[in-house]
Amino acid sequence: MAATAATETEAVETVVVAAPHPWDVTVPEIYAENRWQPIFREMRQKAPINKVTGSAFGDYWNITTHKPIQHVEALPEIYSSASSRGGITIYDNADTLPEELRRETPSFIAMDRPEHTAQRRTVAPAFTPAEMERLSGDIRKRTGALLDSLPRGESFDWVDTVSIELTTGMLAILFDFPWEDRRKLTLWSDWISDIDYLDDLDRAYERREHLRAMTACFSDLWDQRVGKDEAPDLLSRMIHSEAMADMDRYTFIGNLTLLIVGGNDTTRNSMSAYAYGLERFAGERRRLEDDPELIPNAVQELIRWQTPLAHMRRTAVEDHELFGHNIRAGDAVVLWYISANRDESVFDRPDDIIVDRENARRHLAFGYGIHRCVGARLAELQLRILLEEMAARRLRPNVIGEPQRVSSCFVHGYRSMQVELSEY
Repeated sequence: MAATAATETEAVETVVVAAPHPWDVTVPEIYAENRWQPIFREMRQKAPINKVTGSAFGDYWNITTHKPIQHVEALPEIYSSASSRGGITIYDNADTLPEELRRETPSFIAMDRPEHTAQRRTVAPAFTPAEMERLSGDIRKRTGALLDSLPRGESFDWVDTVSIELTTGMLAILFDFPWEDRRKLTLWSDWISDIDYLDDLDRAYERREHLRAMTACFSDLWDQRVGKDEAPDLLSRMIHSEAMADMDRYTFIGNLTLLIVGGNDTTRNSMSAYAYGLERFAGERRRLEDDPELIPNAVQELIRWQTPLAHMRRTAVEDHELFGHNIRAGDAVVLWYISANRDESVFDRPDDIIVDRENARRHLAFGYGIHRCVGARLAELQLRILLEEMAARRLRPNVIGEPQRVSSCFVHGYRSMQVELSEY
């Protein structure tokens, strides 16, 4: 037993449930139907650390509260993220697919040290405060132009027209990707995030073709930039780095998928949560409208409340004790950020949006420790500028009916959401 992974508590009785069971929170319908909140609340109250057996993705541990999730994240030597051990999501049933569809595509988020450190350092300079300052003018210009083009007095899909358009444009700038083809980035991101292919062979092959098209496109861009001077875009940074210049094909694909999904799904779902969440908490929306100085804190609160990625998975590399529970080498340990961000012991009235919440920044939506989201500053900047430009125009998105949500236990977001703009 590794002493660094153990707590000072005595062993406790582990609650083990067999799927099908409400605590098997890998079931995508509970997110599509927006009924996950009471399930996690019950686990936090009765068994914050518990084990599920026989799920569609095998056996795994649920970690549902703030403190133990931080504890696990702080011990990457014991809790591996490596794709060779299972990777960063619960979706680990590739054995149902033909061998040709089981290729590993590792990215630095699904690596352990030292490989993780070297590759992360390559892209991290693209997200420094200085880079955020450099990008902010363009983000504000694009955001303002988009808002000025939106229809007034008629409904439109906020997810596609605002959230996706703004985040896809940002991705195109980060990669210096052909502007006219930027919506390909959205298409590829959606296919990367789609897990229905695991149980649908035709869909699995279709997904592979999209990933091949993405790889071919970025390989051409890579070849065009080899031999040129280093530029701020992410491909150029990879080309000019020792850690990533000689990536094999599958690591290249893995890092592309990480950067595309990280820059697309997470930010766009936070932007959509701004419209939907403040519609639900109209009093808080009015407070924000009356006091735009609250916007920076409201950004953190919206990200906490939405939690765009519901979980990350780690795999134990040795037997040890976690807060009294006996974890075995090879066990899948699933960190439910979506639950930790509703932890009643940390956040007062956690299911509510409170735009001036004093500890909103304690959220775990971006993870914690060495794998904390490298693009967190950019996500925050894009959301902040959207709120500021809406406030400057005194615009309010009014949600019409319930949105269509993503059916996934990983990406926690919205497929479509009809809104109508009004002025206040």
